[in-house]
Amino acid sequence: MSTTVGSSFITEIRQLDKNGAGQAVVWHENEKGNSKKLKLTVPETLPGEKVRVTVDKPERRRRKAVLEEIIEAHPERIGPACPHFSLCGGCVWQHWQYAGQLQEKTNHVKHALEAQGFEPYLVQDTMGMEDPWHYRNKMEFTFSPDGTLGLHEQGNFRKIISLETCLIAGKKMVEAAMDIAKWASDHHLSGYNKDTHEGLLRHLMVRESFATGEMMLALFATEAPDGNLREAASDLIDRIEAKFPEVKSLLWLENRDWADRTQSEKTHVLSGRDFIYDELSGFRYRIWYDTFFQTNPTQAQKLVDLAIEMGQPKKNEKMIDLFCGVGTFSLPFAKQVKELSGIEIVETSIESAKRNAKDNGITNTHFLARDARHGIDEVIDSFGTPELLLLDPPRSGAGGKVMRKIGRAQPERIVYVSCNPDTFATDIKELLPFGYQLELVQPVDLFPHTVHVECVVLMSRMEK
Repeated sequence: MSTTVGSSFITEIRQLDKNGAGQAVVWHENEKGNSKKLKLTVPETLPGEKVRVTVDKPERRRRKAVLEEIIEAHPERIGPACPHFSLCGGCVWQHWQYAGQLQEKTNHVKHALEAQGFEPYLVQDTMGMEDPWHYRNKMEFTFSPDGTLGLHEQGNFRKIISLETCLIAGKKMVEAAMDIAKWASDHHLSGYNKDTHEGLLRHLMVRESFATGEMMLALFATEAPDGNLREAASDLIDRIEAKFPEVKSLLWLENRDWADRTQSEKTHVLSGRDFIYDELSGFRYRIWYDTFFQTNPTQAQKLVDLAIEMGQPKKNEKMIDLFCGVGTFSLPFAKQVKELSGIEIVETSIESAKRNAKDNGITNTHFLARDARHGIDEVIDSFGTPELLLLDPPRSGAGGKVMRKIGRAQPERIVYVSCNPDTFATDIKELLPFGYQLELVQPVDLFPHTVHVECVVLMSRMEK
């Protein structure tokens, strides 16, 4: 902590916030001689570092500071590899050695559990990647109003950074995106202006299966690819087919809605089909532009393997897969249990799960499009009490009502796959009154160079 007059401070980074930025506390003395404590957020810093920062309008209580100088650096500080690092919000920890990132993620999980009264020794070291680069199989890029294609600037969704590279996306994905950026420039096509709601091109989604090699390019625009755009669309088809034979799905999706989302009012298949094939755990999945599928296939395989290892499915058992999505966990588990029922509120995901089961010759599954809380009751009424229950909820967690439903159902074993340690810790505490104990927590790093960490967790019902 330091005290100074004006907007320049020398201070020590105390900890990191939930977004991975450093936090510091300083005292600011104004012109009248009055001192006030300021809480500062300092991006691109690490715990324990001594830094010089400047603060615009320090009279405000909470301010984002600008890093001017690192006086004493963290021993694990390294130079970021990406030229976009200081502007892009995608990878906030490229300045931290990978081993340090993994330790921080382990500590995050431990602290989340401790806050709910659990023992931190149950948390294993975070499982990282041998090569923590080019791991993403899906990226969404945005067009700026002048037609430039790139990524959002950190903390500013109105500004787009022109795309030169992306070190966490598949290399072929970035190459295809840059070719589409050149195509848009060659045809002088405008980007969408979020303020005036004018312009043509909005987003580009790129998906790639690392298993099959198939790629999808989905272009979101405010008009159909006909009329004055017919020539440009035809040229796009020619360029992609000539250079990227792995693109099995080239889509033009109309989106006139003001909401800044990758959604489609009408889909035009310019080339190939409207989906690509991907594989995980030896099963083949159809992936549409709006299909949720694990973004890091290498680490996703570890999630599935861990879930099976912890859950110990048996051939005579029934199982529920809650928040089942398109069946990422359902299909591998279905091969090892008697019956499996999947529950998911998104109807299109359930239709995909049914189709994926059929495509892979899985006949012992039943998928239900229902919210989790009511879906559990409906499944148990017709299906009976499962010996094993797996849940993979969104970042917001399953919630107390769902967790208490699970507790009352009394499955022998519960495997919780989490993408948010804080909500997961709150959720599993709800199971304690129902006779469950926490057995094991294994963090897995699906998103290197970011703050996010996944966990696979085993809860077991204690014998009465």
